[in-house]
Amino acid sequence: MIEELLNVVVRKRELQGGGVVVLDLIRCDGAALPAFDAGAHVDIHIAPGLVRQYSLCSNPGDPSVYRLGVLKDPASRGGSVGVHDTLLEGRELQISAPRNLFPLAGQARRTILLGGGIGITPMIAMAYTLHTAGQDFELHYCGRERGRSAFLDELAGSPFAANVFTHFDDEGLEQRLDLATVLGRGEAGVHMYTCGPAGFMEWVIQGARDLGYTEEHIHKEYFQVEVDSSGASFEVVAARSGKSVQVAEGQSILAALAHVGIKIEISCEQGVCGTCLCDVLEGEPDHRDVYLTDDEKAANDQILVCCSRAKSKKLVLDI
Repeated sequence: MIEELLNVVVRKRELQGGGVVVLDLIRCDGAALPAFDAGAHVDIHIAPGLVRQYSLCSNPGDPSVYRLGVLKDPASRGGSVGVHDTLLEGRELQISAPRNLFPLAGQARRTILLGGGIGITPMIAMAYTLHTAGQDFELHYCGRERGRSAFLDELAGSPFAANVFTHFDDEGLEQRLDLATVLGRGEAGVHMYTCGPAGFMEWVIQGARDLGYTEEHIHKEYFQVEVDSSGASFEVVAARSGKSVQVAEGQSILAALAHVGIKIEISCEQGVCGTCLCDVLEGEPDHRDVYLTDDEKAANDQILVCCSRAKSKKLVLDI
């Protein structure tokens, strides 16, 4: 099935902090945009063949605009640079309808939001939702330098400003994030959400585990990961296509399939978005993604072919 895309235009563009462009997108026809829940993202079609996912950070209660913030990454594979260079005010583009892989848990007694750097974006939408619902929450924004951080004015002027706490490496030690104090001991009904650079998230997640938080109460969204393509070669059989190919060490299943004429839809190419998910009919995957849950990985019936490999000598995929 072909996904229906939305035609939008950049209504407002603003550079904030150190290399973050904040974009307000509206429908070209002036109609309301599809409703979304906090934690959702959209696929941005930046150029032909260049699609990237960005979290929505606007108020989910306002269907007239989608806001996103994109950090210009010096190691960009084209996505963030393309956004910064081409998505100017008045530019028309296509996006997907919102999809949510990072939803708020229902019936939480208390919610703690921890955003590192540009990982603050989904947390802002969550804060709007939690405030509107009258729920108990805190939003903690961590970064290296206050002067290079985006969204500070919006957060300071928000209706939930009293729930926002900032922690910057270039300021006094007294305002640094004390994870044990902020999280407290893991308790029923207390949920923690984190998004940001991998190192920051690993520190937060392990800290939460050490404090007694169960996996069901730790919610995380990665926006960038290092892809490990090491490992022995193996065979991949495309059952429906009737083709097989040897995947070499250092080569992705995606790239090997392309060599024999099998094209898989892709986007992030880092095991984050789930676009290239395929069903496994035979063999044991070596899961290297951050998209599938632990239970889904244990089932061994799906694989993300952009980053994962095989533990068995052969994988048979339903493609």
